[in-house]
Amino acid sequence: MAQLIAGLVLFFASHSISIVNQPWRDRLATRLGEKAWQGLYGLVALAGLVLIVRGYGQAQQAAVVLYALPGWARPVSLLLMLPVFPLLIATYFPGRIQAAAKHPMLLATLLWALAHLLATGTLASLLLFGSFLLWAMADRLSMNRRVQRPIPGAPPAAWNDAVALLAGLALYVGFLLWLHGSLFGVVLIR
Repeated sequence: MAQLIAGLVLFFASHSISIVNQPWRDRLATRLGEKAWQGLYGLVALAGLVLIVRGYGQAQQAAVVLYALPGWARPVSLLLMLPVFPLLIATYFPGRIQAAAKHPMLLATLLWALAHLLATGTLASLLLFGSFLLWAMADRLSMNRRVQRPIPGAPPAAWNDAVALLAGLALYVGFLLWLHGSLFGVVLIR
């Protein structure tokens, strides 16, 4: 459990700098250079992610169950996941989906975390997915008071929404049928 918590602290510390103090982030990035800042940020986030994956896997082997899942939780969880991949892709393919969601990656993260909280009732899951849910909410709220840095991606185009929807739904089906079981050891459809 300690490894999971350490990973969450590292990952969210790096991802929350702009939420807490964007001027400090900007000064440091200017002093180090944007590429060096991004490299340092990426290394800290990657170290956190590695610790999260390892720590979550270890914690789930001796899972502490906090709550039993009602019968409706699994189908609702699968339904909540449906827009997640199209929203993630819309982040990099600007169109009407991105404009409507405003911050599609944060909305995708929020839905992903909520869906997984409904699907798993362990302490490790509550720490992992609850942390992502709270962070996504805090980051979304902080966006109202800070200047957004541009996200690299495709130029705006009429077909970007179709790309986000089709590719996102294909990824959803892929995860539902194969990838989730292959990558995470949890088979969703038997």
